[in-house]
Amino acid sequence: MQRKKRNGAEVFRITGARMGLAEDVRGRQRRYVISMGIRTLSVILTVLLWDVERPVAIVTLVLGALLPYVAVVIANAGRESTPSLPSHFVPAPVHPALEAGNLNKSSDQS
Repeated sequence: MQRKKRNGAEVFRITGARMGLAEDVRGRQRRYVISMGIRTLSVILTVLLWDVERPVAIVTLVLGALLPYVAVVIANAGRESTPSLPSHFVPAPVHPALEAGNLNKSSDQS
């Protein structure tokens, strides 16, 4: 994964560690602000289109009403999951079970 620092230098992510908390919060805030911008636009379109194109205005009204809930759910979606690291556990070898013997033969041999 490749990222850029503020000064333009490339930074490569080489570990399995999650992104930093500050970067995670910044991403959540960015998604929330974008969602609220779309909501504001839909409310303004509802007002402008109410007398012109009522069905479109109703769609934008519903969008404007549902988007805050969706934006909060998306913003609070949680941090990324920790990437799975290779397992160092080596399972014990499986030994085959002994076959069932004939009881008559074993008693005859003794």
